[in-house]
Amino acid sequence: MSQSPAHFRTQLSTLTDDGTKRKWLYPRVEKGKLYHYRSRLSYFFLTLLFAAPFIRLNGEQVILLNVLERKFVFFGVIFWPQDFYLFVLALLTFIVFVVLFTVVFGRVFCGWACPQTIFLEMVFRKIEIWIEGGQFKRRKLDEGPLTSEKIFKKGFKHLIYLSISFLIANVFLAYIISSAALIKIITEPVNLHLSGFISICVFTIVFYLVFSRMRELVCTVVCPYGRLQGVLLDNQSIIVAYDYERGEPRSKRIKDSENQKGDCIDCKLCVDVCPTGIDIRNGTQMECVNCTACIDACDMVMEKINRPIRLIGFKSEDEIRDRNSFKLNKRVYAYSAVLIALIGVLSYLLITRSDIKTTILRANGTLYQIRDDNQTISNLYNAELINKTSNGLKFHIIPNNPKAKIQYIQTQDSIAYGGVAKLTFFVILPQSEIKKYKTEISFRLVSGEKTLDLFETTFIAPPNH
Repeated sequence: MSQSPAHFRTQLSTLTDDGTKRKWLYPRVEKGKLYHYRSRLSYFFLTLLFAAPFIRLNGEQVILLNVLERKFVFFGVIFWPQDFYLFVLALLTFIVFVVLFTVVFGRVFCGWACPQTIFLEMVFRKIEIWIEGGQFKRRKLDEGPLTSEKIFKKGFKHLIYLSISFLIANVFLAYIISSAALIKIITEPVNLHLSGFISICVFTIVFYLVFSRMRELVCTVVCPYGRLQGVLLDNQSIIVAYDYERGEPRSKRIKDSENQKGDCIDCKLCVDVCPTGIDIRNGTQMECVNCTACIDACDMVMEKINRPIRLIGFKSEDEIRDRNSFKLNKRVYAYSAVLIALIGVLSYLLITRSDIKTTILRANGTLYQIRDDNQTISNLYNAELINKTSNGLKFHIIPNNPKAKIQYIQTQDSIAYGGVAKLTFFVILPQSEIKKYKTEISFRLVSGEKTLDLFETTFIAPPNH
């Protein structure tokens, strides 16, 4: 049973009217102009996705999201747990960007850049069409009896699905544990990397089920972005929409014949090509991923009957109803201002981010110590240095006050890549330098001739009178 128009907003497009069975979709593929644009963009993203873990910049993987070691790399720059505030700010910036983009362009990201859509439509769907045939042949094969041809085609298709899922799982793991660790899992005996091998198998099964069984349900049921879209869109948002003012009332028509009704000939081709099974003519729907397949299909029909194209196109509700062109509204300006401010703050923090994170604290339970010469006073400090660069470093600490001296209790002069150095030392000052009970003292962390970090603390001692 097909979904009735009266219920299109209260039930999923992939369920029958009684809601008891899943309606398997067999979308038709029409290769129009937008389809070719989307294909090229998809192949670019696929190439980038598979290549990124194996490209190195500044000695590091271009993108690494190693949650286990709490190490994150973006374009050669390493971020450690101490940079968590940067991660939060970057995530907030991204969320505001997504909100702004959705307010203006709707769910275009889903149809043109989302990995789920790219893999399903440009990889797995094409393999299915290559093996099983077009829309009606696939439906007939599924509904037909279990023959040797059906067993061969289904088996061959799912074998390829599993192989591609295995490849995706390996690449996905490379983003998590690094490509170098992945290569070790592949080249060394399985018993040395049992957890890694199990992870690959689990991810393979997950990706296989997503692209062979879940499919469009990921977009219409699982993904929260579709629901977010519902509260962000307004009448001025540019979305894939049907021009009902021009298309209605629908009627069959003959090429070049006079027609007093709308341009829509009710061919239902826009429904046949939709990967989520909706009828775009019913209006804006959460399931629409803005893939533009319906635009290509409708344009082909309009060209055949000598009518203007873009009966379905990127349009706003105001443009359709009132023929008003797109204008930036207050919401867009507000989100843009917030986004620019966040980008500015994030950029400043990234530019001023030091290579070494230094934390210095006075030793617990200590105040000041009068030295044996009765002319100098010392405070005891603990310092922790974290190397956020991709190389090991040699370093030393220099007080900015030339009369201050450092006497180490626990020391080291180098710090490994991604490592931590812990120091304990006395800072000694002449009593003549102490003018108040708490004196600010500052230090430079130096490697060669380069200053890696600046830090300061307070020195406690009775003032010299």
